[in-house]
Amino acid sequence: MKFEDHCQECRDRLGDPFTEVHRWLDEFAGSEKYGMRHRKVRHHEEGIKRAIELFGEEAGLAARIHIIADLREEGWKNGDHFPLNESDYVKIGLF
Repeated sequence: MKFEDHCQECRDRLGDPFTEVHRWLDEFAGSEKYGMRHRKVRHHEEGIKRAIELFGEEAGLAARIHIIADLREEGWKNGDHFPLNESDYVKIGLF
């Protein structure tokens, strides 16, 4: 999902685009080290907890919305195991 789409979804659902949260989650996107495999770095429960620490409680909701949208692009469905951390993300083969 594109940055603008993440912001719009949060604006629609939470009343705020949470741009700083989306930038932080996708900070490593397209980098030489990770490319699109950047999602394993912050797209999990530990990433949500860190977003709350950095940006506040409601930012955790924005982070979860962002992560679920991206997981769905990987074939994840509601009810599937939600990744706990980076190693769990890799273990369940989401990318």
